[in-house]
Amino acid sequence: MMTNTMPARFGAIIIGDEILSGKRQDAHLNKVISMLGARGLALSWAEYLGDDRAQITATLQRTMASSDIVLCFGGIGATPDDQTRQAAAEAANLPIVRHSGAVAEIEARYGKDAYPKRVLMADFPRDAALIPNPVNRVPGFSLGRHYFMPGFPEMAWPMTEWILDTHYAHLFHLHQVAESSILVFDTGESQLLDLMEKITRQYPSIKLFSLPRLDERRTIELGIKGDTTAVANAMQQIQAALAEAGHPWQPVIEG
Repeated sequence: MMTNTMPARFGAIIIGDEILSGKRQDAHLNKVISMLGARGLALSWAEYLGDDRAQITATLQRTMASSDIVLCFGGIGATPDDQTRQAAAEAANLPIVRHSGAVAEIEARYGKDAYPKRVLMADFPRDAALIPNPVNRVPGFSLGRHYFMPGFPEMAWPMTEWILDTHYAHLFHLHQVAESSILVFDTGESQLLDLMEKITRQYPSIKLFSLPRLDERRTIELGIKGDTTAVANAMQQIQAALAEAGHPWQPVIEG
C-alpha cells in the first residue's frame, strides 16, 4: 500500500530490437518524464529490452515482485517479433486467453477484417484489464500495477495519460520536489567527498549528484534533489561549507 509519506515509484520498460539496433530512436523516455513531471510525479528508473521473451519475462517477474508502477512500451502486437504479451503472462504465471472486451473493440474498428489475424491482438493474460487506445481502438492491457502499451508514440502517449489520470490522480502533487545545483570551481571531487557524505547522512531523503565538467577550468556541478525544504536547508549548508573551505562557486545559470 502506498502512503503519502513515501512517493510512489514509477518505472518504464521500453521494448524493441529496433531501438537497441539504432533503427529507431526512442522517444518514450523523455515523454514519460515530462508527463509524470506535469503531474508532480517522477520517474525512478527505466530499462531497455530487446524482443527476447526470456529476458522480458525475467525482468517482469522482478518488477512485478515490487510495488512499483511500471509503464511498458512495445511488443504487444501479433507478429513473431512481438513477445511482450506472452512474457507478461509467463511472468504472472497466467494463461493467455482471448479478452472479450478487446475483441469487441477490434471488431468495432475493423468489422469482418478483424478476422482471422487482427483479433489475435485480443489475446491477453487472463484477468488483464484493458487500456483504451484512442487511435485505432486496439487496446493495451494491464496486470496489477503494470501497464502494457504499443510502441507507437501516437498511441502510447495518450494511453499513458489515461492511465495516470484514471488510476493515479490521487498521487498528483503530493510531494513538492525541488532541485538545486551550483558550480564549484578549481576543486576535485575527492576534496568534496567528506561534505557530500555528511549531507547525504544528514538529509537521507534527498538525492545528491556530482557532475564533473570537461571545461577549461576545473568545474563540478554539485546538486541535490528532493523535498523543497530539505533541499533549501541542505544547499545553504553546502554553500556555507564551501565558503569556509575557500572553494569558489556560483549558481548554475540555466539556458
